Amino acid sequence: MAVRAAVLPAIGAPLEITRIELPDPGPGQVRVRLAAAGVCHSDLSLSNGTMRVPVPAVLGHEGAGTVVAVGEGVTHLAPGAPVVLNWAPSCGTCHACTLGEVWLCAHALSGAADVYARTTDGTDLHPGLNVAAFAEETVVPASCALPVPDGVPLADAALLGCAVLTGYGAVHHSARVRPDETVAVFGVGGVGLAALQAARIAGASKIVAVDVTPEKEELARTAGATDYVVASEHTARAIRGLTGGQGVDVAVECVGRATTIRTAWDSTRRGGRTTVVGIGGKDQQVTFNALEIFHWGRTLSGCVYGNSDPAKDLPVLAAHVREGRLDLGALVTERIGLEGIPAAFENMLAGKGGRALVLF
Repeated sequence: MAVRAAVLPAIGAPLEITRIELPDPGPGQVRVRLAAAGVCHSDLSLSNGTMRVPVPAVLGHEGAGTVVAVGEGVTHLAPGAPVVLNWAPSCGTCHACTLGEVWLCAHALSGAADVYARTTDGTDLHPGLNVAAFAEETVVPASCALPVPDGVPLADAALLGCAVLTGYGAVHHSARVRPDETVAVFGVGGVGLAALQAARIAGASKIVAVDVTPEKEELARTAGATDYVVASEHTARAIRGLTGGQGVDVAVECVGRATTIRTAWDSTRRGGRTTVVGIGGKDQQVTFNALEIFHWGRTLSGCVYGNSDPAKDLPVLAAHVREGRLDLGALVTERIGLEGIPAAFENMLAGKGGRALVLF
């Protein structure tokens, strides 16, 4: 069956909206009709080669939709079931999984190398980060489809698949923000907005949002920021000024640049914690001297997928949505159709893009 999709023909090439041939689901697979997919910077990192994926590929790693068919052996899902796509399913048997660190599963991205569809001229296509959500329909392993919790609109549920799990998990699982602690979030994109809301839910007493764009201040404050700092060479000093000269307890870096990571570290108090969520390239080198590591007693940690277990965390996030503590709509700055994805990517390349939600 032919469906429309946004195809990345080669690394660095523009996305092409075209028709692809999508097979019926095989054993252990499900076919999903997409309701919505999020466009975020990680997709840009895939398209420009910062993160390596086989090409040609259909990108899109966060999405939600309705199951339209199931393959042999699939018993926990049926046609008509609303699902969130999980781009990093855990195998349950590797070393990380046996430790309970499912976000570090050694086999989570093995499906990205598979051929899951073909172009109309017969060219093999790969499924981006496993799920290929930039298409009207997709076929995924059943482990990549999780039931949408009650009370969450299907289109908004797409954001639970990456941005919200990542931002919320960075605050609650990685940084472990405690009530009355102070927090700075660097980067007011989709993940940063989710982190701001998560810090508010955690009971942070002061939440500082940092971004290069002054126009994002209102959006950041709506998400929970108590203060807003326009990024400059004086950012760390400004944050210390907002915290009695001490610095924040926790910094969450959602950009993935060496200068931002270093500034986030410098913005924390002695003994503070910095969680790096942003995905940077290998050329982004962060340096520290041995004396400052000893003297400041700070902690710097990486964070993959919010250190989250989607199966356990989705019901928790849904409860926050139902009770009004988490606003998924506040993460979206633009709602577009499938045809708008190439322009959304161009805006991100130019530094103008916000969080776009593709509606099918």
